[in-house]
Amino acid sequence: MVDEDGTLRFQNQLWLHDKEELKEKILFEAHNTRYSVHPRDLKQYLWWDNMKREIAKYMNRFLTCQKVKAEHQRSIGELRPLEIPTWKWYSSSMDFIMGLPLSASKKNAIWVIVDRLTKSAHFLSIHDTWCIKKISTVACQRNSATAWNTQGYSI
Repeated sequence: MVDEDGTLRFQNQLWLHDKEELKEKILFEAHNTRYSVHPRDLKQYLWWDNMKREIAKYMNRFLTCQKVKAEHQRSIGELRPLEIPTWKWYSSSMDFIMGLPLSASKKNAIWVIVDRLTKSAHFLSIHDTWCIKKISTVACQRNSATAWNTQGYSI
């Protein structure tokens, strides 16, 4: 849209086209005056081609601006600690390490099971195509053979 005085506006923002000196002066004033806006906030009032890139290039001149980064994430709220388990193997976590080379026993993954209280871990070699029934059978066989409740590998 063109105003009565001939200035171009884009979505209520003043459009600066081919006015390099004016852009530099606006960035200088926005950055260096005490009560002005931050250069990144200029988007509310002004617009020009490659504006984001030019502002970033201008801001990279100043060490303080490089160190200070605005958080663009919402606050997740108050942090709450995890509940401490009362007995070993009452609370455990598990993960799979996949994409390993095939072993001599034709297994190419490791199932890692960690007790949260004692930090002891069990590493079960499995094949990545096994179904959950087969994996649980291996876990039960390992449980009866090694007595999980008293042994494990400390990590």
